[in-house]
Amino acid sequence: MQLFYNPTINETTKTFSFDKEESKHIIKVLRKKDTDILFVTNGLGCLFETEITLASDNKCTVKILSFEQKDESKFKLHLAVAPTKMNDRYEWFLEKVTEIGIHEITPIICDRSERKVVNNDRFDKIILAAMKQSNELFLPKLNPAIPFKEFIKLQNNGIKLIAHCEETDKKTLKSILKPNENVTMLIGPEGDFSEKEITLALENNFIPVSLGNTRLRTETAAIIACHSVVFVNEK
Repeated sequence: MQLFYNPTINETTKTFSFDKEESKHIIKVLRKKDTDILFVTNGLGCLFETEITLASDNKCTVKILSFEQKDESKFKLHLAVAPTKMNDRYEWFLEKVTEIGIHEITPIICDRSERKVVNNDRFDKIILAAMKQSNELFLPKLNPAIPFKEFIKLQNNGIKLIAHCEETDKKTLKSILKPNENVTMLIGPEGDFSEKEITLALENNFIPVSLGNTRLRTETAAIIACHSVVFVNEK
């Protein structure tokens, strides 16, 4: 199934048109024509079966034939991950966790962060493309970048975890995860969290965890964390 995206549609929508860029892709690149079937999601769990009624590369119009609503997962995973020095590594992380099943992502700026500015417009496009490629019907939420000290004080439901490399008492991730439980996890920059940040996290009820016996890159740690949570919640 090839999946398309339109955030404005819902179960009451009868017809709609794609924007010029998407219309050109559908008609010129994919060579779709009148009466062809397209599957569309609004990123909120709905899958719409539609039929092209106007095969225009400026304004491809479709009518909705049917739709189905996918149930939301019984858990929510929120990863707060420091931007990597090389931007393409962070983009790779965004793509992979979207494919695996992330719900929410927040870039956090830490004491040792080498990159302190991120391009959310670019990141949004990466996430959207990964959602469509993997036939996922829920679009993950990408939040603006925020300093670590501010994020740590936000209200997050469920269990709160921090993965760091310091030689201190930590629980293994597999020993602490439970099905159907919301998880917020902090993943630090290449130089790891500072001792001050770790202390602050613990003071705010974050539990220190280990992701294994080897030292991982930021993006690798985030992907392992995402997969571990999703795996625990598999039916």
